[in-house]
Amino acid sequence: MKEYQERLTQSLLEKNDQITFNQAMTWVELLWEDFEATYAKAGHEYAGEEMTAKVVKQWIDNYGDRLHEFIARNPKYEHLLNQKNNLH
Repeated sequence: MKEYQERLTQSLLEKNDQITFNQAMTWVELLWEDFEATYAKAGHEYAGEEMTAKVVKQWIDNYGDRLHEFIARNPKYEHLLNQKNNLH
């Protein structure tokens, strides 16, 4: 899982220059967990890390350049993604 997440973090950084490495890593972890939890709640069998990585990569490709805008609309996650709390 760690290898997939490291690659996804790099993909997100390439897509969005408005976020730090730590923020990108946090985003990948949040998206990863969200997909797996939603998939499980829907009653699906675990499809494996490769499937999760594929979905997260698709989200990064589609929305990665705008993820930094999420904080302004969702203060609930600000403490996780605030640049003041993340070192470059």
